[in-house]
Amino acid sequence: MTRRLVLASGSPRRVALLRGAGFDVDVRPSGVAEWPYPGGDPVAYAEALARAKAEAVPGEVVVAADTIVVLDGDVLGKPAGPAEAASMLRRLSGRTHDVVTAVAVRRPGGVASAAARARVTFRALSAGEIEAYVRSGEPMDKAGAYAYQGGASAFVTALEGDPDTVIGLPVRLLYELLPARS
Repeated sequence: MTRRLVLASGSPRRVALLRGAGFDVDVRPSGVAEWPYPGGDPVAYAEALARAKAEAVPGEVVVAADTIVVLDGDVLGKPAGPAEAASMLRRLSGRTHDVVTAVAVRRPGGVASAAARARVTFRALSAGEIEAYVRSGEPMDKAGAYAYQGGASAFVTALEGDPDTVIGLPVRLLYELLPARS
């Protein structure tokens, strides 16, 4: 049985994950502007963003998500431009970082949310690799300035956790948050 839901995002990665899991997806980007990280718990920050996105879109069952990269306690969201993307990639080079994806589901009766975490290790990147990757444009709308499922897959030497968390929508977590099938 196919389940219908509204995705409060225009992310093609999230749409593909949901359709691959058998969902019928109505795409309605929330338009919620991501606010700067205020400090404190990065998981709470990602959940607050996901909840705000879910609450901003009409629909019976609305799913929203927010992904952040955490390195040395700093939250790396989407880069503002190529220079910031290159800076983020230099920081991630040769290091292990956390990726947190929070998921929120709004349904009749309220909003449920939770977050999943994965650990990703990058090999050391050369200046030329960083420059070429940034020039490709792929990092520009991605937390931490990289797409695990894209060109940055060549940078990853280890992944602990669910790849869907790094891609931007942990489907297993979504199933836990969804209302029971009727």
